Amino acid sequence: MNFDLDMEQKRLRDDARDFTECHYGFDDREMLPDDKAAHERDHWRLFAVRGWLATALPRAYGGGGGSSFETTLIAHEFGRALVLEPYLGCAVMAAQTIVAAGTPQQLERFIPELASGRCRVALAYSEAQSRGMPEPILLRAERAPDGFILHGRKTLVLGGVGADRFVVSAVAGEQPVLLMIDAASPGLTITALELHDGRQAAQLAFDGVFAPGEALLGEPEKALAALRHGLAHGTAALCAELVGMMERAIEITADYLHGRVQFGAPIGRFQALQHRLADMAAEMELSRSMLFALVAALDDGDREAIQRAVSQTKSLVGRAAKSVCGQAIQMHGGIGMTEACPIGHYFKRAVVADSLLGSSDSHDGVRADALEHTLKTAELRWYELLPLWWTARQGA
Repeated sequence: MNFDLDMEQKRLRDDARDFTECHYGFDDREMLPDDKAAHERDHWRLFAVRGWLATALPRAYGGGGGSSFETTLIAHEFGRALVLEPYLGCAVMAAQTIVAAGTPQQLERFIPELASGRCRVALAYSEAQSRGMPEPILLRAERAPDGFILHGRKTLVLGGVGADRFVVSAVAGEQPVLLMIDAASPGLTITALELHDGRQAAQLAFDGVFAPGEALLGEPEKALAALRHGLAHGTAALCAELVGMMERAIEITADYLHGRVQFGAPIGRFQALQHRLADMAAEMELSRSMLFALVAALDDGDREAIQRAVSQTKSLVGRAAKSVCGQAIQMHGGIGMTEACPIGHYFKRAVVADSLLGSSDSHDGVRADALEHTLKTAELRWYELLPLWWTARQGA
């Protein structure tokens, strides 16, 4: 896969950077919580006008026809500016799950609404015991004559505050299903959760919520695969955000080191700090390469390769972002711990991001289980195990 940007991709990247530079300077971002809902609505409409909500949606249904690579270009710029709008939860995770699960009639109905920003849909899949992974699913969908009745909870729903609808994963009998639930449904309680990095998520409580038969997205047999598809695209976008955050954190730190004078010279001239900054840049570039590997896997479409790349990328990039942003705070000294200094906010976002879509430890466990299964089911000589060991090592 060629990762050199063509003219259209460069325009997309530059457009996103122009937006963040005009609307998301650090002082602008700090003012947003005073009227966060109004700012989110205004910015969401702007996202739609600029075509960002439609970028990776099918062209046949009014989307832009792009791929996950275009999504990562936008997410990268949003990560640099610590954008608060729920692009990840609504425009990527929920939208791609709908694309993978929906029937042609459902896509014809929902995709134009998503692309135009008229309807904001959030993906409600995470539960307390799943820890950000797609399974297990405990939310029950009891079959009724005309549909389903839902009982249970979902948590950490990104973009859930202010969403018009939810794509909800549930279990009907023993079969996973995806249901489109209106936010105003009787029996549905939506509770806002303040995240450590300034964003909001939602907790959903379903107490006998009725979902009509037409709320079922696609075929039940394809529900789990569609959910994994949406989460894989979400992981790519989240990791692109983290790479953008590391990039910007290194820039801010380098500027600070060149401006901070100690012992009669800018501390950026000290060799120990130069080496440390170089190590941070190396971690960032390794993360960027791992992100490219995930995007390439998504483009190839092999499910096993995609899930392997998802776990490896989330594990490596999540840890690298916390390391790079944490070191950036240390190189700032005490001022890096204050709310007035932007660098601490990058570390907060990195810590929250590691808990989303499965932590680094959770994904390491997934790869370890897969490696153990491979060893148990295959008769391999010791030298044939080396590639498997190296693959697991790369994800650690």
